[in-house]
Amino acid sequence: MFKQSRKKIIVSIMGSVILLFAMTLFVIFFVSYRNMRARNIDMMSRHTWRMPDAEERPDKESDPNAREDGELRPDQGRHVELLTFYTVVIRTDGTVVHVENEKGIHSDEELIGYAQKLIAKGKWYGEYGTLCCLREQKGTVGGDYYDIVVFLDNAVIEDSVKILLRNVLIVGSAAIVVLFFLSLRLSKRIIQPLEDNDKQQRQFISDASHELKTPVAVIDANAELLARELGDNEWLSNIRYENDRMGELVKQLLDLSRAESAELPAETVDLSRVVTGEELAFESLAFDQGKTILSEIGEDIHVTGSETQLAQLVSVLLDNAVRHSAGKEIGLSLRREGHEAVLEVVNEGEEIPPEKKAHLFDRFYRADEARTDEGQHYGLGLAIAKAVAEKHGGSIGVSCADGKVTFSVTLPAKK
Repeated sequence: MFKQSRKKIIVSIMGSVILLFAMTLFVIFFVSYRNMRARNIDMMSRHTWRMPDAEERPDKESDPNAREDGELRPDQGRHVELLTFYTVVIRTDGTVVHVENEKGIHSDEELIGYAQKLIAKGKWYGEYGTLCCLREQKGTVGGDYYDIVVFLDNAVIEDSVKILLRNVLIVGSAAIVVLFFLSLRLSKRIIQPLEDNDKQQRQFISDASHELKTPVAVIDANAELLARELGDNEWLSNIRYENDRMGELVKQLLDLSRAESAELPAETVDLSRVVTGEELAFESLAFDQGKTILSEIGEDIHVTGSETQLAQLVSVLLDNAVRHSAGKEIGLSLRREGHEAVLEVVNEGEEIPPEKKAHLFDRFYRADEARTDEGQHYGLGLAIAKAVAEKHGGSIGVSCADGKVTFSVTLPAKK
């Protein structure tokens, strides 16, 4: 149980770290991309204002970066000068008027093609490889209009971003690996005291149960001898009744201890035959209470483990269904799903609240605290069923829907 808890802690920690790491990366690059795009648009727009044939220039009312004389501030102008721009001017009739391509890294035909694509799509901003471009429409002295498409080469910036991303991934992955091994050590230190305490409790229950078997047997034998001498006696009957209850409690405690601690035999168990046998054993008990067991048991379903413990698992679930069913029908099914054997016991009943469902498989827990006529049931049955299921590498759960309570057990099936 605590090994599973340690695994859950590690998985939870690592999942949270990886999710936080991924979200942080996403936010960083999303914000960086938006800022870079906004900066590029701003720089390209400023470049069009600085062109000699552009009529529109920023003024201090429309642009806070403009100076009194309409020129850019020194720091803004320096940024524009350091960047690599390409410009294509195209009239509305498609005639290419001017291409500004001083460095010649990209051919004129390539720049013209990108500009024509942008205009044809009716967009004002686009990205082609390492180039981002901005389209602005301006008017000439003669009243004609032309499109200015300004390109900005982001090759250096993109390379820097890739290097940053690579370094972040390397450092982040290394940090996750370190955190993984740190989580192993921390989880072991956190769980170990609890594991030791649980082991001591189980050992105490096992030892106490074994020690109690002898006095219970002696009391039962002496009570029987007294009954032969005294005949019917109210006080003696109470002693024998309570001794029988004590004996059953000791038996269940030993069953729980064996289910949790004993090594499983590596034998092949015909689970179909086990479930059928338990069904036959409970048919008479169900009939006495006016109930019927409706079964659908698949054939030749085998698992590896203890036949005795698996029979006890089925017995606990059927006993629980017969005692708590509010209807007259109890469903019992066993089927194979892929590499798993699935056992289900269904009975009619009220929906179990989530706060009670979470403790349903705890030791000595009863969902109905007001119930006092439980006979020789002490809230250990479902705890034993859970221990058996987990000992066989499976799991057990409960679900409620449409007025029915379903206990499901999943076990690894043998090929």
